[in-house]
Amino acid sequence: MSRLRPRTIAIGTLALLLVAAPFIPRGEDDEGSLLPSGDQRHQALATADTAPLGRLTPALRTEIDRVLAAGTARGRVPVSATPDRLASTLIRCADFEGQRYCLHSGWTESSATEVRARAATAARAIAARRTTTENTGDLDELATLRRFGRMSPTAREAAEREELTQAARSVAKVWLLRHEIEGVRIPSAVLAAHPEMLATGGSAAQPAVARTRTASASSSPSARTSASPTTQTAAAQPKNGHDYPAKATLLNTSQVAEQHQTYWCGPTTMQMIAWGWHGSARSQAHWADRLGTTTGGTAISDMVRVTNASTGWDRASRAGAYIVLDIGDYSFRQWQLLLMRHFVDYKAPVILHPILLKKYYPYLDDDASGHFQAGRGYRKLGSRPNQISYFEPWNQQRFDPSEPYIARVQWREAYKSYRANEAHFQHNIGV
Repeated sequence: MSRLRPRTIAIGTLALLLVAAPFIPRGEDDEGSLLPSGDQRHQALATADTAPLGRLTPALRTEIDRVLAAGTARGRVPVSATPDRLASTLIRCADFEGQRYCLHSGWTESSATEVRARAATAARAIAARRTTTENTGDLDELATLRRFGRMSPTAREAAEREELTQAARSVAKVWLLRHEIEGVRIPSAVLAAHPEMLATGGSAAQPAVARTRTASASSSPSARTSASPTTQTAAAQPKNGHDYPAKATLLNTSQVAEQHQTYWCGPTTMQMIAWGWHGSARSQAHWADRLGTTTGGTAISDMVRVTNASTGWDRASRAGAYIVLDIGDYSFRQWQLLLMRHFVDYKAPVILHPILLKKYYPYLDDDASGHFQAGRGYRKLGSRPNQISYFEPWNQQRFDPSEPYIARVQWREAYKSYRANEAHFQHNIGV
């Protein structure tokens, strides 16, 4: 056996130290977290802009099994059970590496108790409602809970496993958004476990290379260009609203449609989002089938699932894995920043999830239900309120000729859309 020379050993030791350096905890002051670029004491691997679906690690599998076992232990819940019992049995939450995901609700910073209470309150209100609100196609909370209550234990476990698996594999995307929008620091252990969080060319064994972004957005998926990569040894400072251009749009305004059924806002929004990627349109009935849409509507978790499965908007060069994100604690500034990031940096649409109320949408003749729209752009108007652009699938005139026509391409006050998003009891969004 050949004997290693002292010089070889020294070089190997130095290399190991250099590789491990970004992941070594720095003490109580920073807990080994990703450091901002202004801190010259340490160097850290640069994070990517977003992340695709990652590997299902043993730890993530264990957490999925724990949540499913808790559901099995509670047994089958009758569909006729009270909203409180339905919520307490069916809404269970997982801790995926420091981020909370709740079944049928999405990624949230609320506690499991708060999420269940919110769902039960919404379901009780729907059950007690004496008049029928116009339903444009968002699956309400009572219908969501009863949908899972009707399933056999085996079918329910399979559906929940699929939802939790999709969520667990997208935890890197959640961490990156929290870092960019909320300023949350990413622990080194999380970076080490998820190489998909590192910038182009990055891995746990080499310096990262971060992409630089262009300031304009394109209406064509094929028009996205790559800037020359720039080596970074420290995390870039997150952008703020001033770093983004005055206007950005995507999706072709000729590739739009109005929903053919009163409860098809989900399939129609999905039709337009997929049309924008593929350049050709599949029927709304096709998307209704893929989404599992019923006369009660479509769940936002299914909107995200199908966007990831049926388009390329989820590629690492675009938005990465789409997720259902609770924005209940977001300020208007943070909400705008999230959308600007999507439209400019990702060049990808957003699944808007508002409630249709006349006070937010003046073109409505009546208040309606929760709803889906395809978010596609924004513009800053200086001293005047900023605007958001989206494709609106709902045209009330189609179903009642006496009501005003609603155009597909909308430019509306962004703050009102934010308020409509927050007013939805789930206050979440597909990004």
